[in-house]
Amino acid sequence: MTGRTPGPASARGPLRSIVIVGGGTAGWMAATLLARRLERQPVKITVIDSSAIGTVGVGEATVPGIRDFFREIGVTEQEVMAATQGTVKLGIEFVDWKREGERFFHPFGLYGMRSRGVAFHHYWRKMNVAGHASPLADFCLATALAERNLFMPPTDRPVHDLLFFDWAVHFDAGLFARFLAQKAIAWGVEHIDATITDVRVDGRTGFISGVDTSCGKAIDGDLFIDCSGFRSLLLGGALGVPYEDWTNLLPCDRAVAMPCTRSGPLTPYTRSTALEAGWQWRIPLQHRVGNGYVYSSRHISDDEAVATLKGRLEGEALGEPNMIRFRTGRRTAFWQGNCVALGLAAGFMEPLESTSITLIQTGIEKLLALLPDRGFDPALAEEYNRTTGLEYERIRDFLLLHYFANVRRGEPMWDRCRDTALPEVLAHKLRLFKARGHLVRYEWESFQDPSWLSMYAGFGIDAAAHDPGADHFSIPDLESAFARMKESIAQAVALAQPHDAFLGLAARSPGLAQAAEPGGAPDRLMMPAR
Repeated sequence: MTGRTPGPASARGPLRSIVIVGGGTAGWMAATLLARRLERQPVKITVIDSSAIGTVGVGEATVPGIRDFFREIGVTEQEVMAATQGTVKLGIEFVDWKREGERFFHPFGLYGMRSRGVAFHHYWRKMNVAGHASPLADFCLATALAERNLFMPPTDRPVHDLLFFDWAVHFDAGLFARFLAQKAIAWGVEHIDATITDVRVDGRTGFISGVDTSCGKAIDGDLFIDCSGFRSLLLGGALGVPYEDWTNLLPCDRAVAMPCTRSGPLTPYTRSTALEAGWQWRIPLQHRVGNGYVYSSRHISDDEAVATLKGRLEGEALGEPNMIRFRTGRRTAFWQGNCVALGLAAGFMEPLESTSITLIQTGIEKLLALLPDRGFDPALAEEYNRTTGLEYERIRDFLLLHYFANVRRGEPMWDRCRDTALPEVLAHKLRLFKARGHLVRYEWESFQDPSWLSMYAGFGIDAAAHDPGADHFSIPDLESAFARMKESIAQAVALAQPHDAFLGLAARSPGLAQAAEPGGAPDRLMMPAR
């Protein structure tokens, strides 16, 4: 199906009703943002969500874009963290991914400073080749804060790039959905606690005309949003949109999740630890630690995976193992007729880089940007499907790099990952970086240059040459500049406070105070011009 069938000509006119099937994070994020944006328009929004149906609930980590969503619906980070037992996230620590005993950090921040139009990593490579090696992580404020379990709110207008970083949050996904539901209902969204018993499709147009529910109500609508999870009741079930399986590229197909009590400090970052048949996540919340083992069922049994996770918990288990089966991939279309799918109903990208909630958020934003009338011009669906498809593929390729670049020898799953035939877009990106450190940014990239740099440096992927512009400065020039950069980062770190102390202050303060800026004018930190 292509989604090109237009609605009936007589149906032209503004949307009158939007029906969201399924709650959870996807359904209630859609309900709150739509209610906020359409608050002065006569559009009825209904969420059909059964309290009897559980949610997958593994998505407890986010990326910085989630804070834009908070602002869009008129809530603060403090409100969300207080309601969801939330914590700060400055990035992800990767343990044993390159090989056992090694770790690196993917930060929400920049590395070093550009000079004369040349990116910092070219100067950094020049210094390494000259025998003046220093980890790339030494030049990132977000990494320095995370390593020390510190935090401070970033300034709105940093005086130079060294002070630029961003942050996201960890939260209890169930509490987050409940928080959003309360907001949405207060803004006029109708909630029907029921399951779907039938989806009615118009045989002439191929559009969904309505759904029948277990409470006896028949709900008609103009636009339907499928947030029914892996079942994909509307898009995959009623409309028959096929699923494109990417398991040949990303090997994991199952996960077991289990929370536990916390031991040790409240860390402001997610941790991902590579294991023999997959990887383990650790997500710190105020009241517990979220843990999970994402694994390949071809290389370990379910029972072995559960036993492995239980044996690696840092504290007392707070629940029974939650088993999840999945196929990494996406629907071949995300918008078909008058139905748009969000979240797991649209596709699944394993939670390695916390992209599940991001895809929900951008899906809602794209839908609002292309919001149809009752005629449902096919061009709108075509553009939505084009851009969303690219977004999924870009994320897939970034995740694939994590597996492909490993050097864990003698383990069947990891050995196989190194032999994966890469999609040409990713292969081209790697070739350009290896040739001369060139970073390619494609349309609908979710991860920008610093994220790719963190992977290249973390996995030891080096360039054969650097930008010739880096040779404008001598090694002594660069030594002096690098020392000043490290000093500036140290001054900034000295202004931060412990993560748990910040959370205590944030809970009582009306707003996040701006951090004071450390000394060091940009011209003092930049390379000397000649």
